[in-house]
Amino acid sequence: MAHTILHTAALHRDRFKALRDAIAPGAPLTHKVRPDLLATALDQGPEAVRADLAQLIAAADGPVMCSCTTLGPLAEELGAMRIDAPMMERAAVLAAEKEGSILLAYCLDSTLAPSVELLDRALAAQDRKTRVHTLSLAPFWALFEAGQQEAFEAVIATQLREAVKSVDDLAAIVLAQASMAGAAPRLADLATPVLASPEIGLRAFLDLG
Repeated sequence: MAHTILHTAALHRDRFKALRDAIAPGAPLTHKVRPDLLATALDQGPEAVRADLAQLIAAADGPVMCSCTTLGPLAEELGAMRIDAPMMERAAVLAAEKEGSILLAYCLDSTLAPSVELLDRALAAQDRKTRVHTLSLAPFWALFEAGQQEAFEAVIATQLREAVKSVDDLAAIVLAQASMAGAAPRLADLATPVLASPEIGLRAFLDLG
């Protein structure tokens, strides 16, 4: 039985293959890349891809994880795991332990509502009413779409360095989208943990088998 990850950007296939090789060499992992699903969801709303997404999930031989934050709620409803769920749970635990707030950064407007909803759910499980600061980095999404990954990650890191200066009680910084993960190593020197979903999510996903 193979684990399947559904991506909406081809870039993620290589990233997750490398992660699998690092943390679970040889683990069966299938990648389905469907950028058209995100394009349609952004244009017409997630419901427009319900049938296609349901078919992809049903056809998989084993557990399915969706690496797209925009499609996450629908994928979860259809039986898949959301890649960002384990990350949000970890952020909520840190907020409880440190009694601090959370900074949620995102680069695509369609990811804000599902990300906040998922984080709120994780905080509720910790019985926490933690303040969540949100930071839109939407103007820089075009860099990712253009394949300028290094510039995309660098500008995210720069913007976050500025943002943390105005928040005194941060317990965690959350990078809402998997595509933002490369910014985390650039922020390793910060006192506040920077959480990215790919490794956290993949570790949890591979435990589902």
